[in-house]
Amino acid sequence: RDLHSFPTRRSSDLGIDVRVMLNPARRSGKSENAATAKRLKAARVEVKDSNPAFDVTHEKSMVIDDRVAFVQSLNWDVKNLEGTRDYAVVTDDKGEVSEVIAGFEADWKRKAYAVGDRNRLIWCSGNGRERIAQFIDSAKKTLFVQNERYQDQVIIERLVRAKERGVKIHVMARPPHKLSKQKLTEGVGGLRILDDVGIKVHKLKHLKLHGKMLLADGERAIVGSINLAPGSFDSRRELAIEVNAPEVVRALKKVAHHDWKHSHPLDLTDKGLLEELKKHKIDAANELALEGRNGKTRLKK
Repeated sequence: RDLHSFPTRRSSDLGIDVRVMLNPARRSGKSENAATAKRLKAARVEVKDSNPAFDVTHEKSMVIDDRVAFVQSLNWDVKNLEGTRDYAVVTDDKGEVSEVIAGFEADWKRKAYAVGDRNRLIWCSGNGRERIAQFIDSAKKTLFVQNERYQDQVIIERLVRAKERGVKIHVMARPPHKLSKQKLTEGVGGLRILDDVGIKVHKLKHLKLHGKMLLADGERAIVGSINLAPGSFDSRRELAIEVNAPEVVRALKKVAHHDWKHSHPLDLTDKGLLEELKKHKIDAANELALEGRNGKTRLKK
């Protein structure tokens, strides 16, 4: 699953040197990747746990021969390769590749990686919230956003402001029942704020949304691992890349429009949420203060 991978070609003829960092556990504390680490070590791959300075290393990246870097939303997992909407951008830009390497080396050596105004890539912790907020602020006509979670108040505020200045916004999200119980109230609250101001909020048909992508005006895009949530911005290792290469943007635009065509509006009314919670046997109606949760109706002015 979540990993950095950093292959470099050996100077000898013995093959390829590979270094991999893996998360030892999920956010919940559940152990993962132990079997994968064992298999990699058996193949003489250098393996380390991800940097303990972060709650989770959610970054998904790879560098090949110091020349090419992959920046992804997808885990290296069969379900992400075959059954989810996910994205990856491949870059051979020397500055971008060198940043991925620098971030990897810092985490490998358990050192801080300083992120500043000169960074071209989008890092968390570091410049993630600021760069994504600026990207939303720069949208003039259209904005497509695909993300699992909408919980960060700064980003929600920026989306609301974009709507108010006339940007046509299409938000794709996972349905509320897919949120963890402890994140349900803020996750639903974020989506309902967007819905209340007239932003269209949809869910994908027949495909699980795992990708994290923003597309502005059909000209610029951000792809990476960052969920629009405080934890991603402030306490996780995350990485994303901003692109304006026409061929990449065209491909992302095609997918965004296809996904929107094959999506349903999320029913974020009290009635709709109650039905969804009941269907999926989630006891959270009181926490969400939903009308009708106890057979009662809230007072109306």
